[in-house]
Amino acid sequence: MSSSQTVSPEILAEIDTLKSQLNYHNYRYYVLDDPQIPDAEYDRQLQRLKTLENENPELITEDSPTQRVGAEPLSAFTQVTHEVAMLSLDNAFDDDDMLDFNRRAKDRLKQDEDIEFACEPKLDGIAVSLLYEKGLLVRGATRGDGTTGENITLNVRTIPSIPLTLIGEGFPEILEVRGEIYMPKAGFEALNERAREQGEKLFVNPRNAAAGSLRQLDPKITASRPLEMCAYSVGRVDGGEMPDRHTDALEQLHQWGFLINPEMAAVENIQGCIEYYRKLSEKRDQLDYDIDGIVFKVNSRAVQDRLGFVSRAPRWAIAYKFPAQEEMTLLQDVEFQVGRTGAITPVARLEPVFVGGVTVSNATLHNRDEIERLGVKVGDTVIVRRAGDVIPQIVSIVKDKRPGDAADIVFPEQCPVCESPVETMPGEAVARCTGGLICEAQRKEAIKHFASRKAMDVDGLGDKLVEQLVDENRIQSVADLYTLDWQSIATLERMGEKSARNLVAALETSKQTTLERFLFALGIREVGEATARSLTRHFGNLPAVIAASEDQLQQVDDVGPVVAHFIAEFFDQPHNCEAVEALQAAGVQWDDVSVEERHEPLADKTYVVTGSFSIVKRNDAKKMLQDLGAKVAGSVSAKTHCVVVGGGATNNSKFVKAQELGIDTMTEEELVALLQEHGVYEA
Repeated sequence: MSSSQTVSPEILAEIDTLKSQLNYHNYRYYVLDDPQIPDAEYDRQLQRLKTLENENPELITEDSPTQRVGAEPLSAFTQVTHEVAMLSLDNAFDDDDMLDFNRRAKDRLKQDEDIEFACEPKLDGIAVSLLYEKGLLVRGATRGDGTTGENITLNVRTIPSIPLTLIGEGFPEILEVRGEIYMPKAGFEALNERAREQGEKLFVNPRNAAAGSLRQLDPKITASRPLEMCAYSVGRVDGGEMPDRHTDALEQLHQWGFLINPEMAAVENIQGCIEYYRKLSEKRDQLDYDIDGIVFKVNSRAVQDRLGFVSRAPRWAIAYKFPAQEEMTLLQDVEFQVGRTGAITPVARLEPVFVGGVTVSNATLHNRDEIERLGVKVGDTVIVRRAGDVIPQIVSIVKDKRPGDAADIVFPEQCPVCESPVETMPGEAVARCTGGLICEAQRKEAIKHFASRKAMDVDGLGDKLVEQLVDENRIQSVADLYTLDWQSIATLERMGEKSARNLVAALETSKQTTLERFLFALGIREVGEATARSLTRHFGNLPAVIAASEDQLQQVDDVGPVVAHFIAEFFDQPHNCEAVEALQAAGVQWDDVSVEERHEPLADKTYVVTGSFSIVKRNDAKKMLQDLGAKVAGSVSAKTHCVVVGGGATNNSKFVKAQELGIDTMTEEELVALLQEHGVYEA
């Protein structure tokens, strides 16, 4: 083993440089959301530091980026006493509460002048305290009861947005930073998706997920969870000064390496606070994290000191809460709805309850697996969550309130609409009606899909018109579209003779189509545009597709056993074949494709198309590449042959990744030349 006395000055300097650079780039990535180097370069630097530290373990320090994870699991958490108590806040629930708060503050200050307030979204997470000594993180603790919390240092070290060492200079000798650890919505959804795939218990909401992640005795588990920390105040400060204005203090923390909320603002008076609350209420559902209100603080620390505290709350701050997003109510019944693809969805009928600003009487139960996970029965008292425009859902039950006559929820074996058999595929949680094109519940959506732009492209046949036609019993199937005459259509609401004639003409035009468009238009499960194109190229004509066995279907590019089953099952249903025959009898036709004469000079090559195009439409360019046999992917990987870069895309992630992987790129002009060379594009 080497010692620091025998390590060369060059190695010592390189380790210091790598640590400094990695901490800085970590700050750029997780705090500023403005990375300066590619991920691959960051990984190379981190690996180099690990190598040097492994060769010289006595040089490993706690602030090294390699030491975020690696400690052994704890047997229990120890307690921490907060030198400066972490107080709770009084709540406001309406504008009058806010006006009273402002009046009390002015009365205590004996002034009539407006008070400047700092405004911050109230993140729905876990409050923590981080203690830094000479710029190094030495302790992390939960709020606990405000006086005593738990030592979670090993866990907070794993969170990338928490600096292990402060950036820059001028920070106090001892600095306590307080903030909220939370889980962004996207990370929460991904975490639950992984749990669902592995058959594990799901988290109820992002706050519970964050709390559970922080209280893991094994920091490696915490490290695997998508947590972030947002600073919102300081506690103990020794050997240095912080700015007087609260918003300035947070900006200073940001410069030292902390994430702060970009929605933070300062307003001149209490009316500004109320306007800010209104604005954030409207924006709340678009944020990528949960908030349950707004925190307003007197912006001057000097004024805060004059106002002081009452009981366990400061007089200079208040939380204006949003309407509750979770409430308890009674599950009265469960009904089953059928969607466009035949998915059977259980819908809970609830005793009406006010939650998230509206009265809720229905909630989704998703599928059979979700019902089993919740262990819910009809008659249970349940907790309902509503977040913005998201469909309300039952997140848990209150078992202590379960009545003796609570009834199991039983899934139907036949479609509640058309009485076709209900099927659940192996590995799927969703039960589906097999009625296909004959199921009345699926009819509207099936017709909308059939007429859509990428399917039969019937210009003028919008969603509302389809609904009118079905509701008034003018059409009962997709084939009935071609029996419509303009005189009967013109009598519909918001339709006139010109619009009716145009629609009939568009229907007539749509009869001349392609086999791939027709296959896509049928709405077969999992058969998108690409699969329809592959089926067309492989079989060349519809009878061959209909006659193909599941084994034969699996010989088609991109068709696996599940998709093969769906295709074979669709054409095994007599009513689906009758619908196809009716469409052909109505005049829908296409040219068969000669399988032997296919010209695919770009076969086995994968292209990615990105950026804006001015010579040819981007979707048309993709189609022409596919006509030449190429695969067109949405993301860049080692299997990508070439990335086509349109205008304004030379700095986007796909172009950058292509550069990192050494993948060829071409401009729009070069692509057009390639398409012309192979005869699929004419200027």
